Amino acid sequence: MQIRLLRLRFRRRLRKGQRQVEDLSSQAEQSIETHLLKRFERLGQIRRFVIGWLGLVLLLLIGLLIQNQLLSGYFQTLEPVAGGIYNEGVRGRFTNASPLYATSDADATVSRLVFAGLLKYDSHGKLVGDLASSYSTDDHGVVYTVHLRPNLTWQDGQPLTSADVLFTYHLIQNPDAQSPLQSSWQGIAVTTPDAHTVVFKLPGALASFPNNLTSGIVPQHLLTNIPPSDLRSADFNTVHPVGAGPFSWQAIQVAGNGDPDTAQEQIELTPFKDYAGGQPKLQKFVVQVFASEPQLIQAFASGQLTAVEGLNETPPQVMHKASVVQHNLPLRAANMVFFKTTSGVLADQSVRHALVQGTEVSKIIKELGYPTRAVNEPLLIGQAGYDPALAQPKFNLTAAKAGLDAGGWQAAANGMRSKAGQQLEFSLSAANTHEGHVVGSELQKQWRQLGVKLDVDYLDPVDFQNAISAHSYDAVLDGITIGEDPDVFVYWDSSQADIRSPNRLNLSEYKSSAADASLEAARSRIDPAIRAVKLKAFLQTWQQDAPALALYQPRLLYLTNGPVAGLGDNALNSPTDRFANVQNWEIREAKVTN
Repeated sequence: MQIRLLRLRFRRRLRKGQRQVEDLSSQAEQSIETHLLKRFERLGQIRRFVIGWLGLVLLLLIGLLIQNQLLSGYFQTLEPVAGGIYNEGVRGRFTNASPLYATSDADATVSRLVFAGLLKYDSHGKLVGDLASSYSTDDHGVVYTVHLRPNLTWQDGQPLTSADVLFTYHLIQNPDAQSPLQSSWQGIAVTTPDAHTVVFKLPGALASFPNNLTSGIVPQHLLTNIPPSDLRSADFNTVHPVGAGPFSWQAIQVAGNGDPDTAQEQIELTPFKDYAGGQPKLQKFVVQVFASEPQLIQAFASGQLTAVEGLNETPPQVMHKASVVQHNLPLRAANMVFFKTTSGVLADQSVRHALVQGTEVSKIIKELGYPTRAVNEPLLIGQAGYDPALAQPKFNLTAAKAGLDAGGWQAAANGMRSKAGQQLEFSLSAANTHEGHVVGSELQKQWRQLGVKLDVDYLDPVDFQNAISAHSYDAVLDGITIGEDPDVFVYWDSSQADIRSPNRLNLSEYKSSAADASLEAARSRIDPAIRAVKLKAFLQTWQQDAPALALYQPRLLYLTNGPVAGLGDNALNSPTDRFANVQNWEIREAKVTN
């Protein structure tokens, strides 16, 4: 009985619960219909109001995004940052990285990046310390003392001391080493009082001596066991050179299948973190050497190269590319026509004077197609000793013709001149380049108006250098490096015309006892004012004798694919001085918050 009652109670409660659930469900449905569905039916009546609010919210969100972007641009700027691989293309062949032997563009480029000298030229052409912290000279200009920076190391981690400097210059002085720098170091005694001091004692005062201290230093611990006679061909020069410059040697790759016309070398360099001038910002520096100029140009035009050096003009392929930046880096040098004063019609001073006075240099410069500065005497404008009053004669065609008349060179009916049956004719040797052709052809036209027949021989690089070395020309169109210091002894002193001279850089074979005395006196004076006074006699004699026709300062054409932060357009003492602050070069850009 009890069990039955329990079952009945359970069933009543179950039915009651079901009814309550049904009531709640019915109420929920009514609420949803009343408060939601019926209101959705009325949403159409206020849709414009809803859409307006949604649009306003959307506009606010867009405004916030634009404001954030604008503020980001205001507080952030695009600036150079460290990193990136710099690929520089150079024409020629790589043969030797050692600073004792590097002379070609390719060799000098690699050598300058791997090795460091005691001194270097800064971006303004002034001598500053590289491995050296300072240098000084005595009152007589005979003893120079150089102090090294502390804690110098080689790229292999070994310490660099004054013993390495002594070793380097003793090698240069050793005739068995056959370094082209030997002639500049004859008679100079080098001593090392301590590990951080080097003393140079000269046989006589030489104001320009510090310029010799820019050549790279080599490590004694790696080369001391190599006989000097074997040093030029040592593996150190091409397999794994170790220096103290801004970049360390990593590897070399050779391509071209043995064909000299298509040969390529790729030298990979990595930053040297302990470089005295600071760790370079570039991730890597790659020097790509091309034997063929068309290959070099194609590599640059295709974007394979960051920069290219050694071209005479901007190639048509990249002339109008917006990304290409043309750097016209003026060289502290002088392009001149050197008259061979010892033979032929150019031995006649009246002829040389007429050629100088009958040349409109400004017109030649205009034809070059790039900005440069005229040269009008053996020194560059602004150098110590330069005197505008002693410049070569200005263009005056009438006076030039009168000078030839006075010298006995009479004009025939066709306008060409001769004297005692000898025609006024000579040849000019020039490099077979665009610039060589521009200058050569312009000289032909201008001198023809004087009645002079000029033949121009355009020579390829090897033949041109052979002609210069042998002095096998009547006149030669060439450039001489002058630099910041006004010591031009090697180009105009009589001793430098002698066939026994180491370099024979007196291309005019100019000989004047007055000029010699002036040059020798000037180079021994430390005070710039005194040097200027001593140089005056040389400038006067040079002006009177006209051994050459001064033209203009040449340029180094340096093309880059995009801007290079840190690379300026300042004048250079030599092409490798473009690396004066290479450790600060940057090619990447990123947004930086101010």
